[in-house]
Amino acid sequence: MADAHALALDRAVVVIGAGTMGAGIAEVAAVAGHRVYLCDTSEAALDRGRAQIRASLDRRVAKGKASAEDAASAFARVIAAGPSAPLQGVGLVIEAIVENLDIKVAALTEMARRVDDDAILSTNTSSLSVTALAARLPAPERVAGLHFFNPATILPLVEVVRGHATDPALVETLVATARAWKKTPVVCQSTPGFIVNRVARPFYGEALRLLLEQQTTPETVDAVMRECGGFRMGPCELMDLIGHDVNFAVTRSVWQAFFHDPRYQPSLVQQQLVDAGWLGRKSGRGFYDYRDDAPRPDVRDLQGPAPAKVRIEGALGPAHGLVALLEQAGLNVEKTEGAGLLRVDGVALALTDGRSAGARSQALGEPVVLFDLALDYAASKRIALSAAEGTPADVIAQAAGLFTALGKQVSLLGDAAGLAVSRTVAMLVNEAADAVQQGIASEADIDAAMTGGVNYPIGPLAWGRRVGLDYVAAVLAHLSQGYGEDRYRVSPWLQARAREVSHG
Repeated sequence: MADAHALALDRAVVVIGAGTMGAGIAEVAAVAGHRVYLCDTSEAALDRGRAQIRASLDRRVAKGKASAEDAASAFARVIAAGPSAPLQGVGLVIEAIVENLDIKVAALTEMARRVDDDAILSTNTSSLSVTALAARLPAPERVAGLHFFNPATILPLVEVVRGHATDPALVETLVATARAWKKTPVVCQSTPGFIVNRVARPFYGEALRLLLEQQTTPETVDAVMRECGGFRMGPCELMDLIGHDVNFAVTRSVWQAFFHDPRYQPSLVQQQLVDAGWLGRKSGRGFYDYRDDAPRPDVRDLQGPAPAKVRIEGALGPAHGLVALLEQAGLNVEKTEGAGLLRVDGVALALTDGRSAGARSQALGEPVVLFDLALDYAASKRIALSAAEGTPADVIAQAAGLFTALGKQVSLLGDAAGLAVSRTVAMLVNEAADAVQQGIASEADIDAAMTGGVNYPIGPLAWGRRVGLDYVAAVLAHLSQGYGEDRYRVSPWLQARAREVSHG
């Protein structure tokens, strides 16, 4: 294992576990040209696994992604192997069974006796410690994580996880092998949640906190995160798709593994859904009702009059894209020096900086309506606003009218510090920054993991640099001050780079 070449095609791959994930991984390896031993203690599971692979290959042929001959050859390379089946020329073992450390250790210990001494032993675990697993196996230097994402045949990302004792050359071999299998490998240390399941926690956590504080509704926060933040799915609909039992279990696992760090604290909102058995799509109810006769969720939009005059007071920072939109819309726009505000017929609007609208209004000495961060103000279909309690309805309507004149739908949240997109993006950037600071993974691999593994529109660190790391740090600092919680502490890595920006 001294070179960084991919696993040779004449070396077989063993996949332990013939469930959905195991069958998917087996198909990936077989399509790449390897002989694959699909192993399971259940003959029925092996039959189902091979049937899944055949059906998937047939779909590839139907879509023109593979010839019938290539599909047949790949399927022929998948060999169902029971507990006593002979295994020949094995170079790589991938375990893909239940998330239980003792069971995984037992399966890999037994497999290590059946394969050659130079075979790599890997686990597809999404949450367990690769270091702890490897320590209980005969040769921990031969052990690594090889975490595919479901469905393994479609999603490109593979997290290559190095345990404390993992041979660095083995990691290089797994990276090269993943690339040869047409996957996108990222390398990380064995740490709770690895990259994706760690960095993604705020995407769920901040939405759950907004719901706990009754600042919004599931349908509204989902619409804002999709149509303003650019995410493919909103957090509530995604949790419903994943299953609240699964998502809640991962959150609890990460929280416990980080010794109850408040950044990963589970939510009572999700706990109640799990207790009620409202697990999402699979149970028929979650945040949304999926029963046949259920009404479709409705997002209420705010309307307002078209503005007569707009004044741009100073630089708008991450919201600078609004300037061109205002001019293109043919509005009466005036530019002056100032503190980075918009005035719409006298009404003050400002991009959220992590303070509540109440706090901003008090600081300015007049009512201020806040608007949310957008991935791309030109492309976004929706914007979120917030205002302090008691703000006159006509003031809010004037603010809404500005964005409806730009062709946006408008959602009104409660007086939520950081609104929805801004606080979520800030926390995602912060989590990624801490992962870099702690040597978990490189900046490039973290961004690749979040775009390739969970389909984020842009990597969190690239997003932070786009809007300004000083802006992100300021949002977090204001959230921390407002909540008085360590949950929103600013990463040292982010603090240092924000200072570089501000002093540059």
